[in-house]
Amino acid sequence: MAMPDQAMLSPSPSSAAVAERPSEATASESTKTSCCVVGGGPAGAMLSLLLARAGVPVTLLEAHKDFDRDFRGDTIHSSTLEVLDQIGLADRLHELPHGKMRGLRIVTPATVYPLAVFSRLRTKFPYVMMMPQSRFLEFLTGEAKKYPHFRLVMDAKVDRLIEEVGTFRGVGYHRPDGWREVRAPLTVATDGRFSRLRKLAALEPVSQSAPLEAIWFRLPRKLEDTFDEASINVGLGYLLVVLSRQDEWQGAYVGPLGSYQRLKTDGMGRLQKAIAASVPWLADRVALLNDVHQVSLLSVEGNRLPRWHRPGLLLIGDAAHVMLPIGGVGINCAISDAVEAANVLSEPLRAGRVEDSHLAEVQRRRETLTKVIQLFQSVMQRRILGQAIESPRLFKPPLPLRVILKVPGLRNLPARMIAFGIRRARLERPEARA
Repeated sequence: MAMPDQAMLSPSPSSAAVAERPSEATASESTKTSCCVVGGGPAGAMLSLLLARAGVPVTLLEAHKDFDRDFRGDTIHSSTLEVLDQIGLADRLHELPHGKMRGLRIVTPATVYPLAVFSRLRTKFPYVMMMPQSRFLEFLTGEAKKYPHFRLVMDAKVDRLIEEVGTFRGVGYHRPDGWREVRAPLTVATDGRFSRLRKLAALEPVSQSAPLEAIWFRLPRKLEDTFDEASINVGLGYLLVVLSRQDEWQGAYVGPLGSYQRLKTDGMGRLQKAIAASVPWLADRVALLNDVHQVSLLSVEGNRLPRWHRPGLLLIGDAAHVMLPIGGVGINCAISDAVEAANVLSEPLRAGRVEDSHLAEVQRRRETLTKVIQLFQSVMQRRILGQAIESPRLFKPPLPLRVILKVPGLRNLPARMIAFGIRRARLERPEARA
């Protein structure tokens, strides 16, 4: 196995920190690897697994103590399942408890529009798998641990980028037992929409959409509830999204900036009435939502970095481009980033020679596709949410979308975009290296 050039990994006396060094004069422990991935979300876990399979020594740093917490995104799309099938893991994932979402519809006071019918897609996996993200992350990192050159460090709070002569060479992080460093010729930031590494590298995203607020809640699932479709329900000034989990319903009250503050001011009765009016079959259990602490706020606006990389540093997923929750494609885009990063970077990392041109190639492959999806989301936000605010009882999807849904040759486009993005993610070299 080709290992990295040790000269590239060795610390230099002239190392400069991009953030102020903590009070310790030196790190209590310093380790070396070929790639340091910061952020154990879907992009970070998938990239780490794929690099480990390719024979690349990789260290994954996750700020939390475990994955056992409530995530809002529990979707695993067809594109991700196909990648896992390429490396022989899709069947194993399906052995874990999960649900299947076979369609997505828009429900208005007047009619129902079948926005996406996944069962018509030409794929081995014509559905969106619904699985708690914590279980999915445990699955990916569990598979990565089977490779001896993979290392997972939990409770690792990164607060320093190590820079030498204009090139990043790793990170410094805190654990309960002290200050440590990971030195690597490449650091990949997959630490989400509030990326610490993006801030440390002084990279500023450019806004792509107006901000919106999604107020997430959960309601129990009853035995007689048999729906296997998600719905976007149009209400008076808001959208109400309902997703099926294995033993509960996950919902989101989506509205413009200020929706959460109005809920806190008016009380939970406002949310109860909205759910009962938009989704009548949930009316018999809305009284269970009686405390504002039972909901969580996701305030988000679409944005994108003009440049996803600096020498020795690459940003992907939400760290590089925040997607709106419309269509639930954020996780799919992040994992597609990870797949392309593995395609481009595996061989250079094995050789120990990662150039800035390699990082630019990752952005080149993913940027245009990301722009198209963000544009589509922005249009849907303005048209659908805007019309819900102005005249929900007269609501109709935008004319181009209605035409697409009527034409047999085009009606699968929304499902394909949600399931695969603009283009399927595929591993170029799916075989594992010794």
